Amino acid sequence: MNCADHSIQPDVNLGLPRVLDTIDDAWFAPDLLAELPVEWARGRLVLPLRIDGLSCVAMAEPDDIKTIDDLALLTGLDLEPVGAGEAILRQAIEHCYAARSASPADFMEQMGESGDVVQPGSGASSEDLLRSAQETPVTQLVNLILLEAVRRDASDIHFEPSAGRLRVRYRIDGVLYEQSSPPGNMVSALISRLKVMARLDLAERRLPQDGVAQVRVGERAIDVRVSTVPVGDGERVVLRLLHRESVLRPLASLGMNEDLLGGFSRLFAKSSGLVIVSGPTGSGKTTTLYAALRSLDSSRQNIMTIEDPVEYQLSSIAQIQVRPRIGLGFARGLRHILRQDPDVVLVGETRDQETAEIAVRAALTGHLVLTTLHTNDAPGAVIRMLDLGIEPFLLAASLSGVLAQRLVRRLCPHCKRRTAAEPAKLALLPQSSGLPEMVWEADGCDECLEGYHGRVGVFELMNMSPAGRELMRSGGLTHSALHKQACVDGMHPLLEDSIAKVAAGETTIEELLSRVIL
Repeated sequence: MNCADHSIQPDVNLGLPRVLDTIDDAWFAPDLLAELPVEWARGRLVLPLRIDGLSCVAMAEPDDIKTIDDLALLTGLDLEPVGAGEAILRQAIEHCYAARSASPADFMEQMGESGDVVQPGSGASSEDLLRSAQETPVTQLVNLILLEAVRRDASDIHFEPSAGRLRVRYRIDGVLYEQSSPPGNMVSALISRLKVMARLDLAERRLPQDGVAQVRVGERAIDVRVSTVPVGDGERVVLRLLHRESVLRPLASLGMNEDLLGGFSRLFAKSSGLVIVSGPTGSGKTTTLYAALRSLDSSRQNIMTIEDPVEYQLSSIAQIQVRPRIGLGFARGLRHILRQDPDVVLVGETRDQETAEIAVRAALTGHLVLTTLHTNDAPGAVIRMLDLGIEPFLLAASLSGVLAQRLVRRLCPHCKRRTAAEPAKLALLPQSSGLPEMVWEADGCDECLEGYHGRVGVFELMNMSPAGRELMRSGGLTHSALHKQACVDGMHPLLEDSIAKVAAGETTIEELLSRVIL
């Protein structure tokens, strides 16, 4: 073996080469894994590779003769052992097996329309998407659809029956993309398999159902919320994939500029007051609030939340799940939280007058209260609270500030290109937008999806000033008057932050027009 590679050095004790810091993707050999189950590779910590044309096996214990003999029986080859660290091996095994898995389209092509369909059995509470060799075809297909969605960072998977076929779509960066449809003879079994995973009633096809499941890609656990509704052609199923890594992020990574980040951080550094994060569904409000909570010192503060649902468990924070069926709603849960001597309270969403009143009074009595509202901008959150029946003088005394936000797709750094802004698109923007003549646009390459990769937030922060509070107390408050006062007090509107990100090459005018200007 050639040991001149920078990542391989000889092990002087064993007289064998030893992988030091990494296992190169170029060494992966899917054909060597064909007869090697992933659970066996994990248990023995072995990974067949092909390095410089030589068939090898990376092992945590390269002097384990029995494992080497077992590998020879499984693969039919004499593999040369190569030492590797346990952590490096575990990571490489998961990466390699995930990379070798067929796409759903390839799997369906191999099966063909005449493939045998076996009805799904009872599902486990947590299923490893890499363990599918001994599963039924339906289970293998569901696992591959989920695995492909995880690979592509999809947030949702839609299964939509229509005219004798099942349309499958992934939501990636807020946009739905259609995938290959399963064979017609698998549709019923596939829907049943999804319901089994979520422990739903297989016989109930007339009423909507909601459930949860958990799948794993190796050691990475992903929670799945499952929703079914009856439609004319069968049952429509939507899976929401809850990626812990995408939600539990630091505030500095969300796209706020330094001034806004500092202003927002000061709001929840206070010991009391009401802080609202507003925006439409899917605008990242939960991610922002979780980032705020994680920046607080939970060892010296009692932090409690009430959510619907609890998307992720946060360490050292008490989280309560809303359960309407047993009478535990936001208002009732919030009342009981306030008897637990909390310092910080997160209310997942303020939906009604009762919840709003309790949140406001909690903020007035020495608690820091964080919540969300579905409004288009920051001043709109104040108008919504007043519409819910909150007295203006109470809101003026309790509200510390409102952060409004959106998510826009981020341009791929590998293929974005600079071009002149189209006059037709500029005409759709306010004349005072200040957009430069030269902007960036999406092109598309192998590294991205239609020229975009990931998303970034755009924000506006309205801090409550004495003048703003007096305006609220005066009565007859209008959205335009509050917006004007907020700008005088230093608020930079969503459009302004969006224009700055377009000018900086982070996103495009198309994203601004479709997601920010309403």
